[in-house]
Amino acid sequence: MGAVDERDDSGLGFEMLDPVPVGVAVTRGPEHRLVYTNVRYRSLFGGPGRAAEMEEAFADFMCRYYRPQFDQVYLTGEPIVATAEPELPVNGRPASGQRYFTSSLSRIVFGPGDHGVLVLVLEVTDQVAADREMAVLAEQRRRVLRRYESLMRVSAETIWVTGSDGKVHERSPNWERLTGQTWEEYRGDGWLRMVHPDDRPEVVRSWSEAVADPRGPWEHVYRLRTLNGGYRHFQLRAVPVREDGEVVEWVGSSTDIEEQWNARRRKRLRDRAAAATARLRSLREMLGTLAEVIVREIADGCGVYLVTDLTDQRHGGAPFVIERMATAARPGLVPLPPYSEERLGAGNAFVTAVRRRRPLLRTFPAGAPPSDVVPRGTLSWLIANDANSVLILPVVVDGAVPAVVAVVMCGDRPPVSPDDISLLLSMFDHAHDALSRAIRFQRAQQVALALQYSLLAEPPLSDDLRIVARYRASPSAAEVGGDWYDSFVLPDGVPVVAIGDVAGHDLGAAVSMSQIRNMLRALAMDRCEPPGEILSRLNLAMESLVGEVMATCVYARVEPYDDAYRLHYAVAGHPPPLLVTRGGESRFLEEGLSPLLGFPHGEPRPSHAEPLPPGSTLLLYTDGLVERSGEHLDRGLERLRSAAECVADQSPDKFCDHLLSALPTTGLDDIAVIAVRTPHHDDG
Repeated sequence: MGAVDERDDSGLGFEMLDPVPVGVAVTRGPEHRLVYTNVRYRSLFGGPGRAAEMEEAFADFMCRYYRPQFDQVYLTGEPIVATAEPELPVNGRPASGQRYFTSSLSRIVFGPGDHGVLVLVLEVTDQVAADREMAVLAEQRRRVLRRYESLMRVSAETIWVTGSDGKVHERSPNWERLTGQTWEEYRGDGWLRMVHPDDRPEVVRSWSEAVADPRGPWEHVYRLRTLNGGYRHFQLRAVPVREDGEVVEWVGSSTDIEEQWNARRRKRLRDRAAAATARLRSLREMLGTLAEVIVREIADGCGVYLVTDLTDQRHGGAPFVIERMATAARPGLVPLPPYSEERLGAGNAFVTAVRRRRPLLRTFPAGAPPSDVVPRGTLSWLIANDANSVLILPVVVDGAVPAVVAVVMCGDRPPVSPDDISLLLSMFDHAHDALSRAIRFQRAQQVALALQYSLLAEPPLSDDLRIVARYRASPSAAEVGGDWYDSFVLPDGVPVVAIGDVAGHDLGAAVSMSQIRNMLRALAMDRCEPPGEILSRLNLAMESLVGEVMATCVYARVEPYDDAYRLHYAVAGHPPPLLVTRGGESRFLEEGLSPLLGFPHGEPRPSHAEPLPPGSTLLLYTDGLVERSGEHLDRGLERLRSAAECVADQSPDKFCDHLLSALPTTGLDDIAVIAVRTPHHDDG
């Protein structure tokens, strides 16, 4: 071994250069600190017995003659070759004048931003006298130079060499120690048997393309089976060695990057989960995206289940209900329907995992799962896809287990590893806050929607008038808002329609909406007064009974008038009603206006009467149908008017459905509409 430490902190093993029949020296850094000399070099020139600065290591030989060349090679990376030069003084020893040397200086890379100079020295005294022998030895020098420069470039742990055809043709002791393969087993293409089956096709394709078109260095990452039978991730790097422009061989390395790969994978999984939970508000979409991330990174299949009955999770024996919300599976597997609802008995593995609040891994022969490992609706999917294991992962959010994740592996693929279980737990911990918000939203919306729909009565039936109403809750609001509609018949036999919007998007707004709606009904039924007077009395009642609440409202009587109908209406801060004739002409009714409800208003609120032509449609709506952020309200109103004209001849049901589906809305607000269609003699 050399007098200087043969393995520097970059991991390069220089000891393999000891038997090389040329003098080899290696320096590092801009000061050209000597880090290695081989046996041949020391036999030619001697040298220090330890690492040393250039001035101490080389003395006059380098400092006086070659320091500028060292600096040039270090800075530019361009090699310098000196052929058949006479011997120079070394460490104070005079030159004999009878020895000749050919030397080469080239850059060597230890790592990013860390390089030095590789010196190869060959004594060519005899070759000077014999040109033919010199040519042969010069070819040997050039071959050694190219090969070991390539070796230094790949900075390897496990070195391997192939022919120009890409097949291994030299032994690699490190490979044998790493994989346990013998030389006869891994020569040629035998090394591929140690590559993970899932990675093998891509490795073959990528390596074949590199060999067929060797434009430069080749890099690839694969999983390699090691001597202990497990798989680890390795980074492959290889460079072609050329002579006269032709590739004669490849020199490559395999570097264990398992720890770095796991760190990157952990970050990638967290980032994908965070991105999914950040941009999505729907719990179903959020869980579906998380299932897809899990399948992409870890599993063959994944199902996410919502525990819809949260009672008795830990102790009692009563079964509880789960709802499958999302599924994902890798290509080639039988798909699993994304939705089901089932009751689970106390002995089911899901129940056990939920009660223990710990992951539960169950393994079994491929395609033969026990009946209690998953819900019955999932069992047939495990059988059809030759599943061999299921990881049941309870998702703990705010101290409860609202969801369970089932991670499935199939065929001959190994079960989920402990590292992957830890990774999954970390992913759901990272998504905890977003999942908590989504789950609270899911439950609050279910309660609020039930309340909302219970307060929205069906319009009354009439022999000639058709009254149709629609309500669409916001898909993104945290809770339902205060949009409402109503229709009923007054004691004098006149049908009325009303619509309104209470400020806010929470349960309080829904409660206030209920109070205002009920007060309006009571006031209207008590006195059959003009609509403006009803709204004035409603405003006074709100000041005393509802508190600081603001609301808009349209209240209208549909009164018989000269063998037809007229609209007697008043508007309190609400978007104007739209009247569409049977022929497709439309206009907004902009009379009978007054400020919105909830403010003291001493002036009488006006009413206005408007004839309703036969076959016409009156539309009342809330602002969610026409408002868009950053856009003037007039554009939304014009868009509504045009859309309504296009379907003026459709039935009231289709008329309303078309407006709700055709108009672009923000999804940030609830929408309520109510339409009244007057009779026409052609309607029969």
